[in-house]
Amino acid sequence: MGQSSEEILDSVLEVQNGHELSIIKLSEPVAGPLKKSSGERTSDVSADVFENPTPASLEADLAHYKELFSKLRFSYLEQVTKEKFIRAIVGDPPLVVEHQENVELESSLAVSKTSLKAQKTEVAELVAELEKRGRELCRKYENVQLQTTQLQQLPENIEGLQASIEELKATQQPGSNPILSMPLEKTLALVEERQRERAELDRQLEQLQLLVPRKTRELERLNAELQPLEVKRLGSTASAREAKRRKEEALGGFGDDLEERGRWWRGVEGGLKGMLGVEG
Repeated sequence: MGQSSEEILDSVLEVQNGHELSIIKLSEPVAGPLKKSSGERTSDVSADVFENPTPASLEADLAHYKELFSKLRFSYLEQVTKEKFIRAIVGDPPLVVEHQENVELESSLAVSKTSLKAQKTEVAELVAELEKRGRELCRKYENVQLQTTQLQQLPENIEGLQASIEELKATQQPGSNPILSMPLEKTLALVEERQRERAELDRQLEQLQLLVPRKTRELERLNAELQPLEVKRLGSTASAREAKRRKEEALGGFGDDLEERGRWWRGVEGGLKGMLGVEG
């Protein structure tokens, strides 16, 4: 059975707590003996570096100790040389060194110097490589710490997102708009269909826009032809009204009565024809 994400995170935290890396831990082998005799130290290096060490302070201490060891080495060689010289002079019998021995010693010393120089170069390259790898490991370790912190916050963020999703589902009214409840594939298909319809409508609209100038010219032509007809219609209407008025004046006001009687007689005639079955 696979482990859950919480169990994996707990195991990662347990491993990190069991293998904690810090500058203090790394400096303990060097700082331990110095802490015990810190009251007797005569160096000008700050004692606070062992309480709150930093990469810069450790580099400063390293440079300081290199300088001290160089001076100590020079003093040691000087003291040993003086002691050998004095012993050679006061010895019984006194030590006499021949010229050939000096030449052989210089040759041997040159070989030793060359070998020592090569070893120093190799050590310097090895130290530089170790420093490079140390910085890379430090960056990787910081990234792991950051990712671990993000993983610790991830469950809380997931719970918040799930709560937001449930809230959105609760606020959405199912069935009010079926389109909003469709799955993603159908929604994408519907969007594509609507886009095709829109493209077709845009094409038709573009064609209609091309027809607008011609239709506008036709409309202007029809309006120009309609104006004389409208004037003629108005004149005919006025003439008809004038003729009707003259007719009514000629009949002495009996025109309407005669028309009503005519309609009545036509109705009676139609009714009789219908009763008798006579076709008019």
